[in-house]
Amino acid sequence: MDDLARQLAPLREGIDALDAQILELLSERARLALRVGEVKHALGGQDVAVLRPEREAQVIRGLQARNPGPLPTDAVHAVWTEIISACRGLERGLTVAYLGPAGTYSEQIALSHFGHAITTLPCVTIDEVFRAVEANRADVGMVPVENSTEGAVNRTLDLLLTSPVRILGENSLVVRHCLMTQSGSLEGVTRVMAHPQALAQCQGWLTQHCNELAREAVSSNAEAARLAAGDPTIAAIASESTAGTWSLQIVASSIQDDPHNRTRFLAIGHQDTRPSGKDKTSLILAVANRAGAVYEMLTPLAQNGVSMTRFESRPARTGQWEYYFYVDIEGHASDPGVARAIETLREQAAFVKVLGSYPAQ
Repeated sequence: MDDLARQLAPLREGIDALDAQILELLSERARLALRVGEVKHALGGQDVAVLRPEREAQVIRGLQARNPGPLPTDAVHAVWTEIISACRGLERGLTVAYLGPAGTYSEQIALSHFGHAITTLPCVTIDEVFRAVEANRADVGMVPVENSTEGAVNRTLDLLLTSPVRILGENSLVVRHCLMTQSGSLEGVTRVMAHPQALAQCQGWLTQHCNELAREAVSSNAEAARLAAGDPTIAAIASESTAGTWSLQIVASSIQDDPHNRTRFLAIGHQDTRPSGKDKTSLILAVANRAGAVYEMLTPLAQNGVSMTRFESRPARTGQWEYYFYVDIEGHASDPGVARAIETLREQAAFVKVLGSYPAQ
């Protein structure tokens, strides 16, 4: 045995011993999780939510606060997301709908948010994600709601207005787009395909490097990759992992115009989420079309010390230049200040819809 092997041997033995202890503790945690499920079903019947976003957020935040290092806090979050996911799966599997096919950013964020012990349900459109949740074909769905470069995902906003689903979580993803083809070059390529948002996020790079190629929007980046896998004249914009899924070769990486490009996603479902200690509430508001109406609409938030983190408008499609306003505020709907502000809004505004309160990222 050489000197390196002699020095590494006791360290590796220590790691092996700790791994055995960790496995024993994880097994005990799993048994307790099963017991929690048994108690919930005994006291609450069969229709008991297996997913408790506020509890999961509290567990992970608490561990991150007590983290002694050197493990980064993001790693603590990732590890315990998977532990919680595996334990949740022992109680009952969770079906998560997302904008497919396989390999989309939506699938990536669904696995990051809920862990890998889930059943994924790829959907052709954002509308289908909503319908899958509404019809109980999926327990929850993940939908994009805004991008740091291109702003709101308008279809998601429109569906939140009309759908009965609730927002029960949020997460964001750093988006790094790659250009890919069958051959790994642009020889013989005539078209670039991607989701409309991806095309917009890469328009500067595309104009500079391959402006002669036609740009065509499709339902998702993964759908573009699927089409490119069967047609050598198509280049797709998608994630690096998508290239592996569809056996494509990357022509260029990180072609998004903004190097800090991020997309925010919402988890949607049917349940109301309890306070976690650090929450956000999303609302849709409308006011009469008159001078000062928007100022008056926002006044109850200021009067009750409620901080607004997002304000977005969408046409009401009435032909009268009326708008719905999408507002995110800090705090849970049951917090006294937030509750008072919402109560006042219901008295003064023409329309108020509380989309849900959920743990802030």
